[in-house]
Amino acid sequence: MSATQPDASPSTTPPVSVVIPVLDEERHLRDAVAQVLRQSYAGELEVVLALGPSTDRTDEVAAELVAADPRVRTVPNPTGRTPAALNAGIGAARHDVIVRVDGHAEIPEDYVATAVRTLDETGADNVGGLMKAVGRSAFERAVACAMRSRIGVGGGTFHVGGGAGPVDTVYLGAFRRSALDRVGGYDERYTRTQDWHLNLKLRQTGGTVWFTPDMEVTYRPRSTVKALARQYFQYGQWRRVVMREHPETANARYLAPPVMVAGTAAATLLGLAWAPALLVPTAYVAGVLVGGVAISGGEPARARALTPLALATMHWSWGVGFLTSPRSLGREEA
Repeated sequence: MSATQPDASPSTTPPVSVVIPVLDEERHLRDAVAQVLRQSYAGELEVVLALGPSTDRTDEVAAELVAADPRVRTVPNPTGRTPAALNAGIGAARHDVIVRVDGHAEIPEDYVATAVRTLDETGADNVGGLMKAVGRSAFERAVACAMRSRIGVGGGTFHVGGGAGPVDTVYLGAFRRSALDRVGGYDERYTRTQDWHLNLKLRQTGGTVWFTPDMEVTYRPRSTVKALARQYFQYGQWRRVVMREHPETANARYLAPPVMVAGTAAATLLGLAWAPALLVPTAYVAGVLVGGVAISGGEPARARALTPLALATMHWSWGVGFLTSPRSLGREEA
């Protein structure tokens, strides 16, 4: 992607606040902040770090970054929860354009310039781009293949790509403060899916959420089956919360994993007494094996062998999380 040279006129280079939620990021915080400070953006930049109760040296690293550059500030986030961190950072931010960045995300040098230009050109409330999953280990590379494919995550544009235009949600995001104020910021009940829920509120109140492939962010997937399963189990749980509160958001993409889990489990049990029913789990296993091979072309042999495992972990964890999501979830966090 070629770097964008921002227009130097004040109208196209408004001051920008970059908000980063931070918790136990001793290893990555310096690099995350450095990526923001290296932006090829002609306007004023500030970085607001919302610090949760870390158990490593994160707070010390943050203090060193503040001392080294006046553009970096910190605000406390006693709960450690991501939506609370984002609200605290946004509340402390000085500027009207808010760009969200995560501690593990890797952004290109023209990211802020592209975000501001796209906000200006489209009039959208929130703009975001592609969550490009890139792994290092064999398992991470397998997960990345699954996360970039429709067989792994459905048809989410920010996962699989597509042309610029209005969408339901985007990864991270760059916002107009007026839009965030209009919907009351992030809902702090949502441990997961807070981005999806915020974008839903923006759209329900007449705003536009805009995807552009020009904003590409490198995302590092989970490195173990256990961590991946926990992540997708929580995604499924919280997506059920959204659907309870907003039934109109139910669609085939989100219902597919729980339907698969329920159907495959029932057919397996039935198969103990009636063998033909075992065709259902057999078909699922075959589909995951063939699909995993198909989406991992060009990867090393071990990564290709692990891709079906990554797919199945994502499918089953999301589906089980959705099916077992307690009705108290979300309510108890209010």
